[in-house]
Amino acid sequence: MTSGRRAGTALHLFLVWATMSAAVPVLGFGLLAAAWGGGAGMAAPLLLLGVPLTVGLLATAGVPVRTVVPSCSSARQRIGWAVLVFVLGTAGVLAGVAAYGGDVDLGSAGTRFALTGVPYAVAAAFFVPGRWVRLGAVAVLAAGVAYGGFLGPAQARQRQHEAEVARYREHAELLYIAPAPSGMQVSRATAGPASFSVEYRSARQDEFALVGLTVRSLLMPTATCSDLVEKDVTCRVDVHGEMRTVRDLPGGGHGVTLTRRHPDAEFEVTSQTLDEAGLRRLLNSVHPLSDAELEKLMREGKVDRQL
Repeated sequence: MTSGRRAGTALHLFLVWATMSAAVPVLGFGLLAAAWGGGAGMAAPLLLLGVPLTVGLLATAGVPVRTVVPSCSSARQRIGWAVLVFVLGTAGVLAGVAAYGGDVDLGSAGTRFALTGVPYAVAAAFFVPGRWVRLGAVAVLAAGVAYGGFLGPAQARQRQHEAEVARYREHAELLYIAPAPSGMQVSRATAGPASFSVEYRSARQDEFALVGLTVRSLLMPTATCSDLVEKDVTCRVDVHGEMRTVRDLPGGGHGVTLTRRHPDAEFEVTSQTLDEAGLRRLLNSVHPLSDAELEKLMREGKVDRQL
């Protein structure tokens, strides 16, 4: 391909890109506005008028290469060429819209406008009788498919995951956890604006065991033994300020609750099945929730947020 033909081809593809980068967004926004204001009855006339006009504008981009691209050698052929490029390019634009709807990052508004014309320029390149031009079009098409179908969605999922982690970390001072007692496993964790709770249950289906760990904000009122004056409740506070509450249950059992103040939060462990020594070991092993532990809870679907 001579330098003159290369310059003509470059001008041709630039005109296709520039024309459609300007025309397609205008047509799209016009259709949306018409549909929003008057429904399909208003959008249909605009579509019937806008598409032929856009195809006509696209056909003018074929004039500079009428001696290079056989499909553009005559006015009739240029119209047919423009229709094909419009259909193929619009399919590419719709694929891009679908990717954008799936949270694939397509850049700023200006970048998205510029990208609108790319599918049409790629489609037009396939009609140019030059091996390197067509190979370039294949490369651009492959890059678009790879980004829109694989890399972009993967990045979108990563951003969503990071945003979800950030939401859980909004109240990081409350995110504490302890290793599950022997024979038990984490069943559910709930993050709220003023508390974080973890529920431990038996790892065996045929055995019932339940332990709760609750981490509360220091801004919430602290319970005292005077708040728990009931017939079947025994409460005591030791010299370290740790509160021990024992509640007698029907049938002879009892539930034990241990509450301990921490510089950042208040910890409470309670159970009707685990003895006081086990609860104290659990309370002593409480530690800040690590990123790996949070990732594991999220991956297993064992943590949720309470608004």
